[in-house]
Amino acid sequence: MRLRRFATPDSLAVLILLALWLFFFWRLFTPVLTDQASLEKGDFSGQFVAFAAYQYDRFADRDIPLWNPYNNGGFPFVGDTQAAAFYPPRLAALALSALLDRFSYHTLELEMTIHVLAASLFMYALVRRLTAQQSGSVFGALVAALIFSYGGFMQSYPPLQLALLEAAIWLPLAVLGLHEATRHERLRWSWLALTGFAYGLSWLAGHPQTTFFITYLLIAYFIYRARQRRYPPLHILAGLILFGALGGALAAIQLLPGVEYLMHTARTGLTFEAKGNGFPFQDVLQFIFPGILSQWSPLYVGLLGFILALIALWRRLPDVWFWLIVALIALGLSFGANSPIYDLLYNIVPGLRFFRGQERAAFLISFSLALMAGLAASHLISWDKLQDFKATRRIQQALIALALLCGLVTILVFVGWLGDPETFGTAFKAVTITLLIALLSLALLPWLLNHPQQIHRPALLLALLVFDLFTLSLDSPYNYDPVPPDQQLSLAPTPLVNAALADTDIPFRVDGFRGLNDNYGSLYKLADMRGISPLFLDAPYALINAAYINPLAWELFAVRYVYTDWQELPIASEIIATGEDRYGSVNLHRLTDPRPFAHLVDDVRLAENQSVALTITNDPNLNLRDTIILEDLPLESLPAELDSNATAVVTGFQPESFTVLVTTAADTILSLSHPYYPGWSATIDGTPTPIYRAYAALSAVAVPAGEHTITLFYDPLSFKLGALLSLVTALGLAILVAVMVVRIRQTYARN
Repeated sequence: MRLRRFATPDSLAVLILLALWLFFFWRLFTPVLTDQASLEKGDFSGQFVAFAAYQYDRFADRDIPLWNPYNNGGFPFVGDTQAAAFYPPRLAALALSALLDRFSYHTLELEMTIHVLAASLFMYALVRRLTAQQSGSVFGALVAALIFSYGGFMQSYPPLQLALLEAAIWLPLAVLGLHEATRHERLRWSWLALTGFAYGLSWLAGHPQTTFFITYLLIAYFIYRARQRRYPPLHILAGLILFGALGGALAAIQLLPGVEYLMHTARTGLTFEAKGNGFPFQDVLQFIFPGILSQWSPLYVGLLGFILALIALWRRLPDVWFWLIVALIALGLSFGANSPIYDLLYNIVPGLRFFRGQERAAFLISFSLALMAGLAASHLISWDKLQDFKATRRIQQALIALALLCGLVTILVFVGWLGDPETFGTAFKAVTITLLIALLSLALLPWLLNHPQQIHRPALLLALLVFDLFTLSLDSPYNYDPVPPDQQLSLAPTPLVNAALADTDIPFRVDGFRGLNDNYGSLYKLADMRGISPLFLDAPYALINAAYINPLAWELFAVRYVYTDWQELPIASEIIATGEDRYGSVNLHRLTDPRPFAHLVDDVRLAENQSVALTITNDPNLNLRDTIILEDLPLESLPAELDSNATAVVTGFQPESFTVLVTTAADTILSLSHPYYPGWSATIDGTPTPIYRAYAALSAVAVPAGEHTITLFYDPLSFKLGALLSLVTALGLAILVAVMVVRIRQTYARN
């Protein structure tokens, strides 16, 4: 009896989703070494694994990772949204790693797979509720869940762009909260907390562009639903404020430092051309023919899924026009500057100008079409072949036309393949599979409509959908390598990295454009002036990335070692190690006379502002070892010459604080190869003192004569306020959930 009680349609559907999830990722789960695969190196390894390893080490040391000195010349780690420093699932993954006493490449792979499973369950729950009164509800929910989770978008680059994937999966749950809140004549305010919770987690996941798309979709859907129910305008406005404020407050621990950081990054200077990239128009062919135009096919929702979405539109199912409009607007936006739609939206939609890569709007297309396909699948189970005889014939005729189209394209590509097998080989394989799916759809869909209540018929249609989606994405060579994760990336430093790590006279930096690469400075705890994070402080970016071989940046950022394929540098150096990276041979140069991290100067040149200071700093005739460029004069007078016996010695260095012991017979300026950034404070012998901006990008402190201990520490107000707001919001949501659970139990007890 107990087994029967749990063998409900929903529990069986969840088991199906779980089984398909295990099958899709079986090569990431299998213990058989020779069968294992791992996610491709690239942004996944160079950005997300590197940053997660840094988080793990800092949390293991019981430290909060507010600052990261190991990439970009130093940056606010908590402010870099893609670091997802306080995203709860990431914290859970790191906590599990701590219990196992080992962080690995596989840790984030498992985190990725869990999010795909969560996406399928959330989408299932949403469509199940949208179609709860229909006999085909479970079938429709399964269809939508599979398309959303395993369709062309979610299984294209999002597994490698982990922040994007993790931000996207919360959309179905947020929409579910809005649906439940607006199901009745009166707005059910408590359900907006679910939307706020999911919305906040999307922000915490660390891909603001995806959450930006989600924001506008949630606003539009809530207004649409509220207007249908004729809610008072004040209630609509209050509802929008409620779930928006809840989400923002929950994510404030990252949002406030993130906004502060964004205002100081090079990202704010992106041109319209840099932000306008998107799909070329021919990519609309991806809806039917995946795998022939580009490496990935993010617009593909399965041929069967596309057919079902069109049926939903044709049958005018509830809310289908809303989701069609969402898909069309997103499609227009996804073309970027190739379409005038982007120019229009760029000028009227607040926030759009902050983001590049407009093709990511395909996320909303995938979600909308998956939902429409789920609605149609649920509708078909209640199909009456006698009452809908003409409609059945029209569907069959449309499927015949589609099969003929696919057949014609296959013939044309086959002819091309006969003449040039190398060029047309991939396309021929892709269109052949599409033709097969079209023919199977022609056979199965009308067959389903004859007796839709027979369980094996929708089951076979579901199997066809799985075959379609999994054929495209399962074990994709663009996402997976046939090597175990431990062989994909060594978490132990390479010999080239060890050669620099052997120098314990810290702090110093390296130029890791070659040899170290990506954000591996964070992985190996080797301070790199470079990095690949999309956010980079603007002035340091201008100085560091002005050239590949950059003696100016080496001087200002206290670079001691340079990884390069050059045999000789423009300044004196010695090759101390050789090796290889993914681009070829690499030499490790040790600079003969590197600038120390803490350096005393007395020759001050004033600049009117940061821009002028940057121009002066780039003057090749200026001796930056003797002269400092400031925007304020911290001391009224300085000696003509620096005391030859004056010293500045770094006596302690941690990511969020460091100390320098200065001994000088006269007033002087302490120049620090440390970024100038809000939240950093300084003291001299425990007394607060100002930090001045030097060389447009770095920090300096005015030091009076004598022996003094200068301490700099990072304690940003944005983080403290954000942490307090997030904590209070999380506690409030927990109390609300507890109250709702108690009320539900009391209701069941009374009944």
